[in-house]
Amino acid sequence: MTGPHAAADLQKLATEWISAWNARDLERVLKLYTDDAEMTSPYIVTLGFDASGTLRGKEKLRAYWTKALTLRPNLHFTPLEAFLNPDSVAVLYRNDLGKQVCEYLRLDDAGLIRQASGNYPVE
Repeated sequence: MTGPHAAADLQKLATEWISAWNARDLERVLKLYTDDAEMTSPYIVTLGFDASGTLRGKEKLRAYWTKALTLRPNLHFTPLEAFLNPDSVAVLYRNDLGKQVCEYLRLDDAGLIRQASGNYPVE
């Protein structure tokens, strides 16, 4: 386990994460992640990036999120809640499509995101 991280730092990360996405500033988003960060999402499969649903490394994340931002020109996250743990934060938000999403963000000792997963409602 990494951390522990102060609750205020975790809340600040959650706020910055939402703000960076809402600004559609991919470089600002990527600065929050480690170089070898891992991301898991069903949309990784849907968008044809990896059948496992997991990508590793900033360059792969950059490619994936660049495509996702192109496909979602009105992307916007409305924060609903942040759930804190000493080594992670789970951000619950409503996206521009009206869906609730929970994004799990596990941090390294420096406070950068090293592991993330997008969790979506069952449809």
